[in-house]
Amino acid sequence: MADHLIDLRSDTVSKPTDAMRRAMAAAEVGDDVFGDDPTIIALEERAADLLGKEAGLFVTSGTQGNLVSQMAHLQRGQETIAGKAHHMVIDEAAGHAVVVGASIRTLDDRPDGTLDLEDIEAAFRNPLDPHEPITGLITLENTHAHSMARPLPPAYIEAVGAIARRHGVALHIDGARFWNAVVAQRAAGVTARDLAGPADTVTFCLSKGLGCPVGSVVVGSKDVIWRAKRARKLLGGGMRQAGSSRRPGCSPCRTARTG
Repeated sequence: MADHLIDLRSDTVSKPTDAMRRAMAAAEVGDDVFGDDPTIIALEERAADLLGKEAGLFVTSGTQGNLVSQMAHLQRGQETIAGKAHHMVIDEAAGHAVVVGASIRTLDDRPDGTLDLEDIEAAFRNPLDPHEPITGLITLENTHAHSMARPLPPAYIEAVGAIARRHGVALHIDGARFWNAVVAQRAAGVTARDLAGPADTVTFCLSKGLGCPVGSVVVGSKDVIWRAKRARKLLGGGMRQAGSSRRPGCSPCRTARTG
């Protein structure tokens, strides 16, 4: 009977099939710290291309992806605008404070997973007041986990991106289930580039709904990904033969054909 139980705790508890394990064992690998793991290079380049960015970075988890993105965008003592129910706020052991050295100004999440645009505008600090932290980043979550994984539409993301650009700060999207958001809006003609375009960095997990046992990818400009790579090293995220952790075909390449 136990063999037929269905575990619905999360989409992260699936196990590799025998075919996946064989593909992992046969994967072409190198040393990713030295930048010569061909499988990881191919994954990073493919991820960046699919989302319309210049570069990608393989990281161990979505939490690490969010951390290195914050470290790439923020100076110590700056502040991020985010939703109260965002994973980065409530599910990442206060890494924004402990590791990044940044505070978070939290806003109420609406039932559809969005933040009110007027609230975002009003959340920016006064840069001339030495008592206040300097706002340096806006973050969104797509899909939004605590609204039953509601996908954010491209028009909304563009509106938030416009606010970020107007204030001269970056926009980061925690896209742990980014490809779910793409597929959910496919009938409306939405693509991965539509959802990623307004953002300076986007993370997505390979272990959520894509069949891989571990890992996430961060995409952005070459400059910001270089800073994120330095942050990954600081966090102990440099890996050696990392390509064996990724099965060919379990990357977003398969999803992109339908998204």
